Amino acid sequence: MAAQSAAQRNLRESQILARKIDLLLDVVLTTEGKPYEFQDIQSALAENGIKLSRTRWHHMKAGDATVRQPTEVVIGLAEFFGINPDYLLTADGEIPDRIKSELELLAAMRRAKVREFATRTLSEVDSETLDAIAALLDDSTKY
Repeated sequence: MAAQSAAQRNLRESQILARKIDLLLDVVLTTEGKPYEFQDIQSALAENGIKLSRTRWHHMKAGDATVRQPTEVVIGLAEFFGINPDYLLTADGEIPDRIKSELELLAAMRRAKVREFATRTLSEVDSETLDAIAALLDDSTKY
């Protein structure tokens, strides 16, 4: 039973790491505003003496618990993305301020898009009702 519990914990941690990596890839962009590619990450880590194979990267992104990820690779990824390594190394690591800011910006942009769509679509609705809908949208789209 204890072995199964350890296996489940390992699976959970691997899946959390995968979600965190996906989040970083979604919100941390290149200077051109594009998502980082594997080759960008691999090259940057190699400059610091850290080897990241495409296979390891696939296992990390897939949350594969059968392949243990070396701490130095995880720390190298944190350094690449400019965040505290604890975020990636611990399952309950605090979301870095940089990521929080990006998420807040994305949420605000989504709220603005939804509000604009609702205003266009519901143009025949009176302004009091539109204000009530906008308030609901603001409350429901906060993360």
